Amino acid sequence: MLCPFCKNKTRTHVVDSRSVKSGKAVRRRRECPECCERFTTYEEVEIVRLRIMKRDGTLQEYDRSKVEDGLRRALQKRPVSEEKIQKLLTSIEYELQLLEKREVKSRVLGKIVMNHLRDVDDVAFIRFASVYKAIGSADSFRKVISEMMDD
Repeated sequence: MLCPFCKNKTRTHVVDSRSVKSGKAVRRRRECPECCERFTTYEEVEIVRLRIMKRDGTLQEYDRSKVEDGLRRALQKRPVSEEKIQKLLTSIEYELQLLEKREVKSRVLGKIVMNHLRDVDDVAFIRFASVYKAIGSADSFRKVISEMMDD
């Protein structure tokens, strides 16, 4: 690891390691043997080359910011902290990794997001579902709400 202070290329020493983000990442405290400065690094599993198959059959690279934008729109003006939003994103990505697939259909990703939103905020869940399921009538809304109440 290159020292961010002196740019020394020798190996830095790991002083302390601990699990963060519910075991989905590792925080490491490091020290440079040259300048003796300390700094922190984080290791997370990265979704590598995951592609999302859209409804029309086209493939797009997975983009965390698109999922985050959808979550933020659904959670707009709701009492959900920034920390909770980041945990939600991490949980969604972790579940995508568990699928062990290089290509995931957009409807599968949508279902994963909805399942996580259901546990966080009912209103956000309904907002997201209205876009995801292309709800266009009051009857469709009633059906989604009754399904939510049954679960």
